[in-house]
Amino acid sequence: MDYVAEMKSLPKNHDFFIGYDSDGCIFDTMEIKQKECFCPNFIKHFGLQAASKYAREIWTFVNLYSKTRGCNRFLAVQHALAFIREHAEFAKRGVKIADYNSLNAWIEVETKLGNPALEAKVAAEGDAELTAILKWSHEVNAAIEDMVFGIPPFPGVKDILAKAEGKADQIVVSQTPLEALTREWKENKIDHYLGMICGQEHGTKTEHLAYTAAGKYDSDKILMIGDAPGDLKAAKANNVLFCPIVPGCEEESWAKLNNEGLERFFNGTYAGDYEESLLDEFDKALPEFPSW
Repeated sequence: MDYVAEMKSLPKNHDFFIGYDSDGCIFDTMEIKQKECFCPNFIKHFGLQAASKYAREIWTFVNLYSKTRGCNRFLAVQHALAFIREHAEFAKRGVKIADYNSLNAWIEVETKLGNPALEAKVAAEGDAELTAILKWSHEVNAAIEDMVFGIPPFPGVKDILAKAEGKADQIVVSQTPLEALTREWKENKIDHYLGMICGQEHGTKTEHLAYTAAGKYDSDKILMIGDAPGDLKAAKANNVLFCPIVPGCEEESWAKLNNEGLERFFNGTYAGDYEESLLDEFDKALPEFPSW
């Protein structure tokens, strides 16, 4: 599948464009996925059982409660392992962490950080380290498919999708695997609002916006909606507007977008002081450094 060609061929049907992150933004799925699916498998596959309390603390900080919230799963492993190497409790308990040079090298050169790209890499080279990480990733997906269902969108989401229909082209911009995204949006019968679902197989969020929207629409008519700093980074890299769904205040964020933000976007008064006030609130919600 040529995902870049697919994104570039997305038709422009309206003057406005909205990209939505999914996990933690549209759906309240971040906590259950990270705590019940990702983290137990991280502890299991990376040999962290002897210091599981601290491993869980690190994993949730990286993926839920810091400025790396919502990052790609393989980057999350990289960030978490870096914190583990610095944390005294792991050495005290005899937990030794490998260097994971193959993972670091793969992340350096690969932008489509998903299972398909890793499967191709493993098939071509048979690297033992990457093979083990791929097994972890597969088990995470299986756990998510088994456990994560029946979760509706945050209150206000459907109103925004319906209000924007007929005015804006709407897509998903996410680092979640495509299969899970498609299943979750279809399960809730809201996929019909979308022109496309872009997952981790399509590349980075920055690439999603670059290939589907940048150059097709005026930059002040493109809005990225997300709950993580990576979403803001993707928006700024493409010089487009950003609407934060603040972690812990998701319902309030969607209500504000419903009551004033979306209308400001469509009438051209979103950029400037209004957007900056939202970004200031968002920046204060997530710390950069851990407490330990």
